[in-house]
Amino acid sequence: MAQKVLLLHGWGGSDFPHWQSWLAGELARDYGCVNFLRFSDVERPKLDVWLRELTNALRNFQPDIVICHSLANTLWFHANNKGLLTQEVKNLYLVAPPSLKCNVTELSEFFPLHTPQNLSAKKILLVTSTNDPYLTQEEAKTLQQELDVPMNIIQNGGHLNAESGYGEWPWILQEIKRAGA
Repeated sequence: MAQKVLLLHGWGGSDFPHWQSWLAGELARDYGCVNFLRFSDVERPKLDVWLRELTNALRNFQPDIVICHSLANTLWFHANNKGLLTQEVKNLYLVAPPSLKCNVTELSEFFPLHTPQNLSAKKILLVTSTNDPYLTQEEAKTLQQELDVPMNIIQNGGHLNAESGYGEWPWILQEIKRAGA
């Protein structure tokens, strides 16, 4: 796969056995070009620090495909709202975003948040679950409408993380390979 893939994790990181960790290994195993960025202080994230790390990674790596999970979606939204993203990526995957009104104390500087008008991507797919504890189905539908993007809804996928059984996730690997073809 010739496309560059940037993986962006959420609160707490996406260490093994999380699907992002698995995906990074699978892409690298096929000689893909992947950057699995590790943000600073994953347990107590700071918005300004994560924004700086994101913009540095985008400038230095110049990905074609970006895959956000959880809080990384919120980070991507902030970067767009602040006008920090100057180049469009080819494909953007927004996987298991939290509610834009999330009230987790450790994440308070990330919320509340307005839906961005631009996502700095040519093709976008929102991926949600019917029972995500951080985003209700009603909020997912509203977000989809506000972003005006297609949505793939996973039945009973929880937060689409390791705790919900998403370690190996063949669907996302095939989706990325298809996007990178």
